[in-house]
Amino acid sequence: MGWRRGQRLILSVLAAATSASAQPLAGGTSDPLAEARSEFLVAFQRAGAGVVAQADSDRLQSYPLYSYLQAERIGAALGNAADQWTAADSAAERFISNHGGEPVTARLRLIWLASLARRRLWEQFLDQYRNDTGDERQRCQYLAARIELEHISGLAPPILELWLKPRQLSSECEPVFQWLRAEGALTDTHVEQRVRLLLEAGETSFARSVARRLPADRAIGLLRWADLIDRPAAEIDAYLTMPVDAIVPEALLDAWARLSRDDPPSALARYPVLIDSLQLDRSAASPFALALALGLAWDRRPEALSVFADVAARDIDDSALQWRARAALWAGDWEVVAVSIAGMSDELRTTARWRYWAARAAGVRGDRGLEDELYESILTVDNVYSGLAAAQLRRRVRPALEPLPRSPPSVVRLAGEPVLVRARELRHVGLPVAAMREWRYGFEPLDPGLQRQAIHLAADWQWYDLAVATATRFEIFNDYPLLYPTPYAEVVREVERTTDLDADLIYGIMRQESLFRADAVSAAGARGLMQLQPGTAAMALRQLGEATAGRPDLDDPAVNIRLGAVALESLLLRFQGKLPVALAAYNAGANAVERWLPREPIAGDIWIENIPFNETREYVGRVLWHSLVYRWLESERTQSTRDWLAPIAQ
Repeated sequence: MGWRRGQRLILSVLAAATSASAQPLAGGTSDPLAEARSEFLVAFQRAGAGVVAQADSDRLQSYPLYSYLQAERIGAALGNAADQWTAADSAAERFISNHGGEPVTARLRLIWLASLARRRLWEQFLDQYRNDTGDERQRCQYLAARIELEHISGLAPPILELWLKPRQLSSECEPVFQWLRAEGALTDTHVEQRVRLLLEAGETSFARSVARRLPADRAIGLLRWADLIDRPAAEIDAYLTMPVDAIVPEALLDAWARLSRDDPPSALARYPVLIDSLQLDRSAASPFALALALGLAWDRRPEALSVFADVAARDIDDSALQWRARAALWAGDWEVVAVSIAGMSDELRTTARWRYWAARAAGVRGDRGLEDELYESILTVDNVYSGLAAAQLRRRVRPALEPLPRSPPSVVRLAGEPVLVRARELRHVGLPVAAMREWRYGFEPLDPGLQRQAIHLAADWQWYDLAVATATRFEIFNDYPLLYPTPYAEVVREVERTTDLDADLIYGIMRQESLFRADAVSAAGARGLMQLQPGTAAMALRQLGEATAGRPDLDDPAVNIRLGAVALESLLLRFQGKLPVALAAYNAGANAVERWLPREPIAGDIWIENIPFNETREYVGRVLWHSLVYRWLESERTQSTRDWLAPIAQ
């Protein structure tokens, strides 16, 4: 979202900063930047509104983010710039020259380029354009500027690169494509390539629009492909009843894979008809069998294994082997489980996941020595599978703590680095994107030792998502006191007191959902620490008897944690206290999870492994492990994981 995350955020941050201006820091010292920060926020808001600045105080001018205020003022002036070069352009040029590659110039350059393009000052646009902006719209404006100024040498390849994107692009790109067409460099072959890419991405509506540029004889097969994607069952039936030549060869398999994924029983019923109608031998039928077998495995259908048997060995890759193993687990066919694991690549077979299942298979076959050996090999790998292995061995879990040594002088040195101070302040004033730019700008030149110490600094600054991400970069996972913080402790304790949820579970969900970012927003619109959808939050309010006319403020930690806990508690009640099931429902929705429950009880570990959504399966395992770590940190006692194996059924 750039520097500004909207008027509401600035106002809320302003209010928070003003009320907290005299609050002490950790250790009892007052915040020396609090008053300057409040002054900055007022000035920054006024600059964004286009209010002409008065003289700034010495305190404001010495504030670490003063350059951001200057850039904001210049950007506002550029938005009102007239057709020709103005004083705002000169100010932007000086500012960017003076600040070089500093992160503060990134947003201003984008604003300036947009202003130059609006005024069609193409020469100046080309002078300022940088190819690393990642802004597709301005990339097209850059290409348009070159056309306008007749700088067209070598121009066709970068335009074709844009053309072959599997999505609809900004309207600024269309004049560039028109030029390429007029030059005779955008051929029917290029059009067909793009349509294919769009269809592979499922963008059928736009694919049809682009396909209309083709001659009818070249378009008809692609348009049929679009129909197959949109209506796979009906179109496959029509094709099998009366095969026609006008179909792209891979289109039928693509539609079959979609039907097998979305409606496995329907695909299974059509499978013999498809094989007979197309007169496919075993080799030719194999890709269709694989698509169907995967759909049946995802849907936990008993026919999955028999269809997997129709798949040629050449088509069985690691992904297929994993799903064949899962289908065999669901069916209780431990021989197929063992064979599937044995066929995996060394890299996959030796993961904790598949060593655990190899141990389970060995135990069923009566090979107790191999079973125990494999379980023992997993115990030191701190994740859900080590917890499951401990449960199988009837042992309690003690996570393997590996502290990251702290160098106090190094952390103090880093805390005083101007660029990192700017990063911290940008977080304080509600500008997280700019904060991350500054952090990376200061972090990357550091030697590896200081980069590791920066993990401690980020944690000290309660920048928990950054601390965990940086630790992950260095494969540092087991400094649990450092990487498993307990913020919002008073709120969590109150929620623990008023619900049946333990604090360790609440923290486990927060860590997985948002890494403790109160402002986190997912692509699907889930918000806050517990990543709540507005509808879920409203349902939780109704359960509390507190439904309100307006939407709850899900950016408020107290509100978000409380409503998230109520939502999870209701899922636990709905699913008879089965934590893995409730966690899956929290991530994927209760209705989806209802469809995943077997009629007859099945072991908890097998149920978890057969969760069809990769994201949800990983989510359940990670929250189980996170909550165990939090429980261990609180009690300093070994923990039991036997309940992770409890049978699950409808």
